[in-house]
Amino acid sequence: MHRDARLKRLRFRAWHRGTKEADLLIGGFFDAHATGWNEAEIAWFERLLEEQDVDIMAWALGTAAAPDAFTGELMRQLKRVNYIKHPQ
Repeated sequence: MHRDARLKRLRFRAWHRGTKEADLLIGGFFDAHATGWNEAEIAWFERLLEEQDVDIMAWALGTAAAPDAFTGELMRQLKRVNYIKHPQ
């Protein structure tokens, strides 16, 4: 799949998680960081989207340890949570 189409599909999946909190966390993370991702980082995010929202949120908020497959720089960026824009 072409990179742009792949990112468009990932953006949709990131922003349509099922709860507003997960949408803001995961979608906001995608919007803030995806433009600079390489192939490995895109693949990491695709795998992340297969996980349960409650798990992703727990990893991001630090209430649970992320599995080894998700540790690294992208998880550190996800944990910063400074990319969430609260809608007015």
